[in-house]
Amino acid sequence: MEREKLAASMNSITIVSSQKSNRLNYVCQWLFKDILGLGFTIVTPSENIDVSGFIVFYGIENAAGFSIPDTGLLWENGFSKKELANGQWENIPTLFQRENHGSIPFDLFSAIFYLLARYEEYIPFLPDKHNRFPHQQSVLFQNDCLQRPLIDEWVFQLKLSLEKHFNCSLTLPRFSFKPTYDIDIAYSYQHKGIVRWAGAFAKDFLKGNFHELRSRIDVLLKKTVDPFDCFDWLQKTHNELNLDPVFFILAAQKNTAFDKNNLPSKSAMKTLISSLAQQGKIGLHPSYFSNEKTIFQREKKLLESISDKPITSSRQHYIRLQIPKTYKFLVENGIKEDYSMGYGAALGFRAGTGRSFYWFDLEKNEETGLRVHPFCFMDSTAHYEEKMSAKDAEETLEEMFEILKKTNSQMITVFHNFSLGTAYEWIGWQDVYFSFLKKVKQ
Repeated sequence: MEREKLAASMNSITIVSSQKSNRLNYVCQWLFKDILGLGFTIVTPSENIDVSGFIVFYGIENAAGFSIPDTGLLWENGFSKKELANGQWENIPTLFQRENHGSIPFDLFSAIFYLLARYEEYIPFLPDKHNRFPHQQSVLFQNDCLQRPLIDEWVFQLKLSLEKHFNCSLTLPRFSFKPTYDIDIAYSYQHKGIVRWAGAFAKDFLKGNFHELRSRIDVLLKKTVDPFDCFDWLQKTHNELNLDPVFFILAAQKNTAFDKNNLPSKSAMKTLISSLAQQGKIGLHPSYFSNEKTIFQREKKLLESISDKPITSSRQHYIRLQIPKTYKFLVENGIKEDYSMGYGAALGFRAGTGRSFYWFDLEKNEETGLRVHPFCFMDSTAHYEEKMSAKDAEETLEEMFEILKKTNSQMITVFHNFSLGTAYEWIGWQDVYFSFLKKVKQ
């Protein structure tokens, strides 16, 4: 009877903390409300506390209660370089370790905040050739944890620890999967104009790429399908498996060394974009040089005009995500959801989780309305950066899927149409992807 009474009251939690702050509220909102589905209240020791409820003490040692140590990060303003103490909790690597100061041996709240807010990316660093934060400089990579969703593992273990301590039952959301696609180059040979076609033809001829020449001619004579054209297959697959995809369209109106898309002014591209808009959600894949507001807005409005849908989602081309600059720019230009939270040069969990979260602006020290959707796997990264075969990629996908499913998290993958077509260098990848999708849906 006492257990039933206690379990019935587990719809809310009280956090007793020495202080209050926007940072603590941000973490508690995401952890307790968004994930565990609990209402929460943060109080200080001087306030009235209902001792019969579900209470977690933060930074306040309580021998009889459930307590989490406090290392001070959540009371600061701004940001500065941190020396992080590493450790272990139930065989899970941790950050902000502080032994013998609570029910768990590390500052869970600060560790979550540090990773979600991308705190380390505000500290000066040496950027890569695309002016990005290099994965090698991340604390997760340096601790050999980049391919582990550490936050999700912590959350799952916290759930078990709270259930044991309070003799109650808590519920996590069900695992979810979202397939996303970057349409950088919709067609390899078709719909590129006579000048680009002639240049590519001459280049193949001079290099002796006769297999490529024959393939190019066969496509143009309509003897075979363009090697990048997998769109009918994608539609059939999504319908068969009841998947809800997101397509990010590169709508650059001028080709550059980094933007080699089929121009959206072409009727074939307009037809394709309209079709994809009916099959799933459409987002903008901003061109390489679209950090200029006029260019970004022009691409966004064009995509809205063609798809006949408002564009509120984006993913940076080449994953050119510069925090906080990029996120501020996106917010100013009407983007509400961003799918760039991952690395272009390495697979894994840039923010330590597969779950979405709101961006916290460290400069203003406040939560924003921009929803961040992390991805953990991208085909081009696996193939070109990690040098994976299709079989290697399949094994990595399944490992990520298993741990995200186990922790009731979310999984977002990034594939390109060119890897799922008939291009020679991508042979086998379509089969691997379809096999993976079937396993996820089972």
